[in-house]
Amino acid sequence: MNSTDDNRTTNNVMRHEYRVLSDAEKASMKAIKDKGAELLDLIEGQGASRELSIARTKTEEAVMWAVKHITK
Repeated sequence: MNSTDDNRTTNNVMRHEYRVLSDAEKASMKAIKDKGAELLDLIEGQGASRELSIARTKTEEAVMWAVKHITK
């Protein structure tokens, strides 16, 4: 299911209440996720190392927190 779909509010075991997002909030959430994916792709192209692993994790975490701000 698309994360900007209003149906994301149904049948979720962890978060019992969702609110329907405005179109602007949906656009912001999509933009943040798209930019996060773009950065992850760039990081992936650099090879493999502990530092890059941390960079991937922190990028995912940053996107998560930014989206959480929008959806709260």
